[in-house]
Order: sequence, then C-alpha cells, then structure tokens
Amino acid sequence: MPDKTLVLGLGNTLLSDEGAGVHAVHVLQSALTGRPEVECLDGGTLSFTLAVPIGEAARLIVIDATERQAPPGTVRVFEDADMDRFLGSNRKRSVHEVGLLDLLAVACLGGQLPARRALIGIQPAVLD
Repeated sequence: MPDKTLVLGLGNTLLSDEGAGVHAVHVLQSALTGRPEVECLDGGTLSFTLAVPIGEAARLIVIDATERQAPPGTVRVFEDADMDRFLGSNRKRSVHEVGLLDLLAVACLGGQLPARRALIGIQPAVLD
C-alpha cells in the first residue's frame, strides 16, 4: 500500500451547509499542490466508486457536515475507533447515495481499511 493520505470532502453543495466538506477539500486542494503524498478528492454525495481510492490510501481524512446539536461552525475530530463509533451510532437518513460507514465496511472486507482514519465534522447551521 502506498504511503498516501486521502483527504475526502463529502456533501451536497446544493443544500447550503451540507456541502461544507466539498468546499473545504477544494480549498485544501489548492493549498496542497505539489504534495504527491496527499490526494484531495471531492466525494460529493458518495458512491461505491470511492471504495477504490479509500482502499489505496494508508491514511484517510474525511471532512463532512455532522449534526451534533452544537453551535454552527463547531468542528470536532473523530479518530480511528472513535470515528467508527461515531459513524455507527449516527446512521441517519442522508442525501448520500451510500453511507461512509458502508464504504469503510467494503474496505475492511477487502483488507484495505486505511490504518489511520479521521473524520473532521463541521456542525452546519442550515441543511436546506
């Protein structure tokens, strides 16, 4: 497995704050130009096609809007097992085609779950 970090921005930019992860990854993509060990990817509203780049990464950083009943703009980081627990306990209805937990399960079944994982959750103010 190459020593690569995948930064995956998730969200639907048509639903106001729901697109926070996508907007963040676009800013990071510009800032990280010339860093071949970091791949920034607009994951949009997810699909199983993302299982391949996730499985090819040694480290995964996901940026997404997360509902935690906190003040808008609050950022919280969930790492490794904490990320897995947060995703497992918050299986809400989503505009995403598949859930992030589903993609991580596919990677795990294929023996390709990134060893280090983090979710950067941004509390949205508005989701419509």
